[in-house]
Amino acid sequence: MKSYRDLEIYTMSKNLALEVHKLSLELPAFELYEEGSQVRRSSKAVTSSIIEGYGRRRYKADFIRYLTFSICEWDETILHLEFLVETGSAKETERVAQLIDRYDLLSKKINKFLQWVENCLLATNENPR
Repeated sequence: MKSYRDLEIYTMSKNLALEVHKLSLELPAFELYEEGSQVRRSSKAVTSSIIEGYGRRRYKADFIRYLTFSICEWDETILHLEFLVETGSAKETERVAQLIDRYDLLSKKINKFLQWVENCLLATNENPR
């Protein structure tokens, strides 16, 4: 692994964040700067936390901490997507449901990667390559 770009969780999270961004711009005007802003920020924070953790990979505890942050941001993103559906702001509920399903898959992959970091990455600051 030469870069965070080699991580499947990075690619998946970035693609999902871009889709959430596009979806949020289709919201009614009153939601564009409220829930729309929140869901855009949390979805992008999933990806940025993965990148920041990777940047600190020499320090196992930091790597784990930032991967955990990405899971927290995933939870927040799911909440905002659910709010959009439940308040009637998102008109394409099937599209949102598909995004949630894909985020659920991403969550499983992040958790597996986190387990790998916890169990396999040497505590001697060995870089994952």
